[in-house]
This record gives sequence, structure tokens and C-alpha cells, in this order.
Amino acid sequence: MAEIAAGLTRQHASDAVHDLGWRFVLGAVRTVVRTRDLGEAAALAARLAAVDGTTGHLHADLRADHVQLTLRTWPEGMLTETDLALAAVLSAEIRALGLTPDAGAAPTAQALEIAIDALDADAIRPFWRAALGYEGRYDLVDPRGQGPSVWFQQMDAPRPQRNRIHLDVSVAHDVARDRVAACLAGGGTLVSDAEAPAFWVLADAEGNEACICSWESRDD
Repeated sequence: MAEIAAGLTRQHASDAVHDLGWRFVLGAVRTVVRTRDLGEAAALAARLAAVDGTTGHLHADLRADHVQLTLRTWPEGMLTETDLALAAVLSAEIRALGLTPDAGAAPTAQALEIAIDALDADAIRPFWRAALGYEGRYDLVDPRGQGPSVWFQQMDAPRPQRNRIHLDVSVAHDVARDRVAACLAGGGTLVSDAEAPAFWVLADAEGNEACICSWESRDD
């Protein structure tokens, strides 16, 4: 699945929404709006859904104390300039309600993927599609929009010295290093920063791995 439209760079996407309180994370622009209760969250979602042009672009995940908003041109499976323009329009609507779009607030805007090492992805993909109730020909996604997506990392040979499944946690570029530091403070170790700031490979005290990812250095 293409992440961004042709001619659109990750740097441009990030710069376009940064001061609006949004962040470019894993092929979409995202923000979080804190709310007092579920009623306020629902009212916010309803107002934003009524904005012209949001159909096919805006997804809203409502909780009692916050709403996570995601902009992406979903039918084409990519981020476009339309999404970046909508971020500015929606930020104005949010602020008109006395609320604040803040991708850096807790809970922060992020996206989770599960990566499975595979010698033959085609052979194991049907199992995971069935087990999870997911959809997709290559990457697998939750049709309910609730669970993390699953992708398959091609291996040339078995790697018995490490686990075969790891988590990819994509976060805003300006919180990635803090997230890495928090992992290390939590007893983790740095396995590799060779691809940083695109991603850092970390492991817990028993060697289970997770990658902290950002968009930086991926335009090349």
C-alpha cells in the first residue's frame, strides 16, 4: 500500500500539519483531542463529519476522554494534499468548540503494526487472516478498524536466535527519541540504531523486540 501520493514528501506532509497540532505518522496525519466525556467526544465527531469533503478522508476513534482523528485518502490508500488541507479546516472547527488538537498530548497519536518474519509469507498469511478475522491480500488489516495491522517481513533464512514476531510502533517524529529513552529506562536495551531515525530496534530484558518508528529519513 502506497503511503503518500506521488510528488508528496514526508517532510512536506509533516511540515504542513505540525503547527496545526497534527503529526504525520505511518502514512496518515493524526491528532488527539482531549474531551470531558463521551458526549463531548461524540459531538466533536459529529461536527467534524459534517464538514464538506471529509467523506473518504476522516476516521475518528472515540473514547470517553479523547478522540483520535486520522486523515488519509482511504479509497486510494494514500495521503494526499487534500488530507493536508483538511487538517487545517478541521483544526479550526476543533478550536471553535474550545478544544485543542494536540498530537503530542497523552495519549499521543501513534499507530501499531505487528511484523511477522516469514520465509514464505504466502504460506502463512491465510492462517493469520483467519485467526484474526482480518482482510487483505498482502498486509492484513482489521475490518473493524480496532486492531493493529499485520505485515510480513521476508527472511532469506531462519533466524532461530531471535523471536519471529515483533511490534512496530510508529510515533510522531518529535517524540520518537523520548519514546526510545523511555524504553531504555524501562529496562530495555538498544539492539540497533543503524536505521535511526527511521526506526530503532529495541528489546526487553528477555530479548523480545520492538521497533520505534518515525517518518524521518524515509523520503530518500
